[in-house]
Amino acid sequence: MKVTVSHQDEMKFEAKTSKSSFVIDCPIISPIEYFLSGIITCSATDVVLLPKNQGKTVTDLVVEGDAVRAEGHPAKFVALHLTYNFNSDGDDVTAARWVMASLETYCSTINTIRDTTAITYSITHNGKLIRENEKMISGGGSNIDLGEIDACPS
Repeated sequence: MKVTVSHQDEMKFEAKTSKSSFVIDCPIISPIEYFLSGIITCSATDVVLLPKNQGKTVTDLVVEGDAVRAEGHPAKFVALHLTYNFNSDGDDVTAARWVMASLETYCSTINTIRDTTAITYSITHNGKLIRENEKMISGGGSNIDLGEIDACPS
């Protein structure tokens, strides 16, 4: 993947990819806001495409992201909460699996930050809250205590 960014004037930059181009107009929308928007859009596309591949339909999808940044520079994301709200013709368990598949496996942008960012999520499916403030089950960004695990002696 290659992207070229060129200064246009004042605080406007043009980003060119192999497929298209777009203008980044700072400070109207900052690069970190574009970054967070990309993270959210990456997961949102998964939540639309995974059901479609299973013959299901997602409608009215809205994904909100609330990021907490570190104090001082660089002000990296230290926590990210994603709120998914959508309707579908799938059941609640399947809807939750679509979101988890995106977070744990398919979304490249989330998986790029997961080792440094504690990521949580909530899901409202067909008007019903089915997950609230759940932590991702893997990744260095979260500190989940799994307790004692019995293992075979070595």
